[in-house]
This record gives sequence, C-alpha cells and structure tokens, in this order.
Amino acid sequence: MTAAWRLAICAVAWAATMSAWVRAEESHEVRGVVIDELTQRPVPGAIVTINGQVLPVDAGGAFVYSGSVDSVSARAPGYLRSKVDVAPNGDAQLHLELTPFRPKAVYLSAFGITNAALREAAVQLQVTNGINALVIDVKGDRGVTPYQSKARDSDGATGHAVKAPHLTDFAELLSNLHRRGFYLIGRIVVFKDDPLASAHPQWAVHTTNGSLWRDREHLQWIDPFSSDAQNHNIALAEEAAQLGFDEIQFDYVRFPDAQGLRFMHPSTEASRTQAIDGFLRAAQSRLAPYNVFVAADIFGYVCWNTNDTAIGQQLELISTSVDYLSPMLYPSGFTWGIPDYPHPTATPGDIVRRSLANAVARSGLPSTRFRPWLQAFPDYAFDHRVFGAEEIRLQVDAAEAEGTDGWMLWNPHNHYDPAQLPEDADNGTGAVEPTTGNALERPAAARPPERPGRAKTDDD
Repeated sequence: MTAAWRLAICAVAWAATMSAWVRAEESHEVRGVVIDELTQRPVPGAIVTINGQVLPVDAGGAFVYSGSVDSVSARAPGYLRSKVDVAPNGDAQLHLELTPFRPKAVYLSAFGITNAALREAAVQLQVTNGINALVIDVKGDRGVTPYQSKARDSDGATGHAVKAPHLTDFAELLSNLHRRGFYLIGRIVVFKDDPLASAHPQWAVHTTNGSLWRDREHLQWIDPFSSDAQNHNIALAEEAAQLGFDEIQFDYVRFPDAQGLRFMHPSTEASRTQAIDGFLRAAQSRLAPYNVFVAADIFGYVCWNTNDTAIGQQLELISTSVDYLSPMLYPSGFTWGIPDYPHPTATPGDIVRRSLANAVARSGLPSTRFRPWLQAFPDYAFDHRVFGAEEIRLQVDAAEAEGTDGWMLWNPHNHYDPAQLPEDADNGTGAVEPTTGNALERPAAARPPERPGRAKTDDD
C-alpha cells in the first residue's frame, strides 16, 4: 500500500471519527422541569432560554433541548428569574427552582440614581419599610441616561440631551444593588424623546402644517410608526439587559394624546395598536436571550376603555405582548372618575381595586401579570391633597388584595418619607405564601366614558 493510500485511509477514518463526535454532540439531550421553590410543584407558565433560544414548557413544567448546553435560564411572572450552569457531560435531567417574589418598588430618575443622597435614601427603605425593588431610569422623560449609552451615542441623541451626571461604574452599581437584595427594573421612556427627535427630525411627530410638534412641556416625540425609532429603543433595552437589569419596563409606549398631529402613516385605531403591539413583540423577541422580564406602562383608563384610548393601548391586545402590565392607577389621573366614584382622590383604594379587578376580568390574565403604579405625590387635578400614609396605604392594600405582582410608588422628585410608606410585612424579602382560588373569578365592573386619563406627572 502506497503512502498516498495510507494518508487517504487515515483521512477517511479521521472524518468518520469527527462526524461521530458531531453526531454525539448534536444528539446530546437535556431534559428538565421548572418548579416552584416553595411548593415544589411545576410552573406551567415558565419560559426557558437555552443558547438564546426560547423554549416554552409543557403543562407539567417540563422542557427538552437537543444540543450542547452550557447554562439554562428560566423565568415566569410572579417569580425571580433563575439560571443554572450545566457541566460538560453532566446531569441531563435538570430541576430549575423559581422563587416566588413580589416587588415593592420606588422610582429613581436618572438624576435620582446618580445622586448619592437620593439613592441611599431609597436603599434605606429596605430596612425601614421592606422596599425590595427599584425602578431606575435607563432613559427618562427628557431623554437623559444615567450612564454613557452607546445606543444613544450612535444615534446622535446624546449631543442633544440636557447635561446630566453620568456614572462611570453603572454596571457595578447595579451589581451592588443586587447583592443588597434589590430587584432592578430599567425604565425606558420610549416615544417621548426630545433629544432623539432633535437628532433625527424625520423620525419625529409633526403637526398637520409640517412643523415639529411639541407637547405641553415643549418636548418633542418620535413617531411610533418609525422602525428606526423602534429599533433605537430596542437597542437601548438590550444595553440595559446587558448591564444587569432584571426587567425592562417601557413607558410612554404610546401615541401622544393630542389632536392635529401628522404621522408617517394614517393614524387609526387599527394602525396605532398594530404599531405598539409590533414594537413590544419585537422587543420581547430581541430581549429573549437575556432572560429578562418585559413590562409596559399603560394609562389607568386603559383598564376601562374598550378602545385604544386614541393612543394605541388596547388592553386585550397589549396584554399578550409583555410579561407584566403596569397600569398607572394614580387617582389624580382619573379626571372623569370611574363608575360610582366621581371623586377619585377621596377613595384611592377603591380606584386601584376596581381598576385592577376590571383589567384582570377583561384580559383573562392572572392578577400576577399586573403590577400597578401607585400615587406617592400630591394631587394635581382635584383638591390638591397630600398623598400621605393613609392614601398610600389604601392603594397598597388594594393592590395586594387583588393579588398583583407587587406595586410601584411614583414620586417624580424621588422623595419618599419612611413614615408615609407602608411598614415592612415580610422583612423586605418579597416572599409570598402559596395561594388558592382563582383571581379571574371576579365580575367585570362597568366602564367609564372612553376618554384618556392624564399620564403621571412629568418631572425628570
């Protein structure tokens, strides 16, 4: 046998061996089940992520994946997200335990998180009041970010934003807050974006006479129909996920509530809802590899109106596009009241309770898919009363009675007096006990006139 033949035979043998290794690698199968840490029962609504691929689990919480696996991530509404590393040739039968958790959060703007005094005051609420989560601006109402954002830089928005402090070690700050036990929600103001509109006027909302439109704060918005504007915000959301946020919350994910505007496409209820739903679904898809939750803030009246409130937010549709819905249930925002409650600030608990019950009944979702914004700022629409301990407590009690996935307190100035906030009931853990009953078994309440409510107060 010649040397050439020997080399040829060796080459064929080597190829066969490599092919066998590849087939073995490809045939490697990982099976697992996602269970509740407390009850040890399956979590049928969980989402598993492996190698950037999303795998829904079956009714028994089980999943199967074929291929090489380094780690497996899982999440489900009402729980903390989880990740386990898989050793090479390790156990192919995995048990992922999800810890039940209810965030009790306060809001920090881009200025609040970069201000050591405001930030530490919010952190200390963990000790005094059991606050276990923070909603932190990734991009605030005026387009400001608390760190140097590559996404903002690349699209030219940074140069048009007001000057604000930046943290050079923002990712480390988030890691430190995680170590201190906080669940972190990154808030992104989406279509209200004055700096981006200045950088790209062709993406902006215009008036019917062709001029750039500005809202009552003299701020520009970007057109929700613009695919470029949508992609910019999704890129920013990916940046936030990479920084370490547990959840990405999209605010101002809507059309402006104003008349006489011109958009890239005709503005109809169908086109508006399609644009908002399409954006959220695209964001959910792009964020899937990071195993982060996705949430959307909605007007309080969206819980009641059967149409899109002329802003592109229709409850039954938008509820299918995100993990969590966060209705802004500020009594001051219900300008026209709700059925049987014409003076919302006088009955803050009833406003929260009735709105949540109506939203749950209409959407068909479990109450753990909702986490409301609650009012922790003075009334601006009715009698200008201070929302102190009693008003805040009534709202919190109502949200908890409805079984929501926690709650969030909004104060635009980031001032939270421990004496005005609810006392700690579970040592800040957010732990929940197993529950029975069906949150969907509630009668639907009558709805108010189909008018938009006011958004939360605008102050970055």
